[in-house]
Amino acid sequence: MKNLIDLQKKLYPNLLDAMQQRYAVLHSIKLFQPIGRRGLAENTAFTERIVRSEVSFLQDQGLVNVTSKGMYMTNEGNVVVEELASFMREVMGLHVLEKQLREKLGVEQVIVVTGNSDEFNWVKQEMGRQCVSHLKNTVDSDCTFAVTGGTTMSAVADAMVPLDKHGQCIFVPARGGIGEKVENEANSIVAKMAEQAKGDYRLLYVPEPLSESSYKTMINEPSIIQTLALIKSSDVILHGIGDALTMAKRRKTSAGTIQKLIDEQAVSEAFGYYFDQHGQLVHNVRTVGIQIEDLHPSKQIITIAGGESKAKAITSYFKQGKSNLLITDEAAAQQILENE
Repeated sequence: MKNLIDLQKKLYPNLLDAMQQRYAVLHSIKLFQPIGRRGLAENTAFTERIVRSEVSFLQDQGLVNVTSKGMYMTNEGNVVVEELASFMREVMGLHVLEKQLREKLGVEQVIVVTGNSDEFNWVKQEMGRQCVSHLKNTVDSDCTFAVTGGTTMSAVADAMVPLDKHGQCIFVPARGGIGEKVENEANSIVAKMAEQAKGDYRLLYVPEPLSESSYKTMINEPSIIQTLALIKSSDVILHGIGDALTMAKRRKTSAGTIQKLIDEQAVSEAFGYYFDQHGQLVHNVRTVGIQIEDLHPSKQIITIAGGESKAKAITSYFKQGKSNLLITDEAAAQQILENE
């Protein structure tokens, strides 16, 4: 396919540009339908004039319907998007980025989606869809999923569908809550995932961070013991990666600890652990839930993080390499490869 694309670029360079532009419009309509022209312009970064022209063309081809409520995909439009997906990934060079990231980060599998999730929320939604698609192809019946909180995991919950019609998956929060917006807390996310997957869930009502005395009290509570056992024995772990200082502030970390993170040049955070650019542990928070030592090779560990601003954090986390799959976006991928 690559040779064919290279020939097309030489003979019909404008054709491929037009295909990418129209595919981007179709893809955005599929994600956000019903959507108006202004919303489409905002989510594609195209001008409203370009959007108007492309929508008119796509409507004439019978790929979209334009109504008073907004634009919708037709059945034929859905087929076109699905069948073009692999080809467009090749055209946009995403397969090349995936190969380069696998080699640089030392991770078994990488999925890169187009765009920059720092700028467009639809990119996070696409990462969520790619995660769910991967799970549908890989999970066994009656899996237990441990899931962290955050906006990226919330996007996975939005995209969740039943994964196995023969079994019932269980979803549990990987860690306690950090006082975020309720829709971004792990408890809310696992409840939504379970509802959309037609599975079951357990909640973990534990704040983080905890003092040593509070931690010892909490882990001896019967309900906590039962949920913690499920978390520790989970088959699949879904988690994000945070910027170290951003996460420390969200946790309302003390000024002294934040200064320690600055002094020791903490870059990334995952599971309450803070790492420097070399992947060395700088600080960890006392919490109930998944610990780094629980990331066994027997588990399927999926890391989902994107946005140009997360590039250094992603590189830092993968220095210790406990993940089978990274799902990220084009902006983060390019920045990771450019950074030394």
